[in-house]
Amino acid sequence: MNKTFEIISKETGYAGFFRLEKYRLRHTLFAGGWSGEIERELFGRGKCVAVLLYDPERDEVVLIEQFRIGAIGCPERAWLIEIVAGAIEEGETAEDVAYREAEEEAGCLIEELIEVMRFYTSPGGYAEMITLFYGRIDSRQVGGIHGLDHEDEDILVRPVSFAEAWRLLESGAIESAIPILALQWLALNRERLREKWSR
Repeated sequence: MNKTFEIISKETGYAGFFRLEKYRLRHTLFAGGWSGEIERELFGRGKCVAVLLYDPERDEVVLIEQFRIGAIGCPERAWLIEIVAGAIEEGETAEDVAYREAEEEAGCLIEELIEVMRFYTSPGGYAEMITLFYGRIDSRQVGGIHGLDHEDEDILVRPVSFAEAWRLLESGAIESAIPILALQWLALNRERLREKWSR
């Protein structure tokens, strides 16, 4: 199969913190030939970064908590437990964003940065590609309230043991997909990281 698509038209419905674009397109089919004309809306921010901040010596994960508009359908759970994340701005690399967001959102200095994976969060209509990193940190001085005032950020930061982070995941207290994926990756790689970096 020759996988290809053709954009017939594209218009921007909204451009702000997010963008909403409307497409008319068609694409090749697995059975051969072309699809009919399809209309789709595409919402998103583009490329973003998330960072799992983990101290292998103390076996601690840095979790953050903040209000999220996407969760207001369940008002009692509108404050989500997450990991550090942010959008890639023009002129930045994914690594630049990882270091910047770790400092802005959690007051953390990353000692070593490793790319873990790249994935789409919800490609059925949301154009966000995440680059997930592992950032090795020293969690001894981590905690408190962080974030940028001009971005209206109000972020509670706390280091927790891996066991506690895993308990939060298993109990359903962590409901955001990005930290769920990150913690599952850590569960698979934790012993290797601890052997490599525990002093």
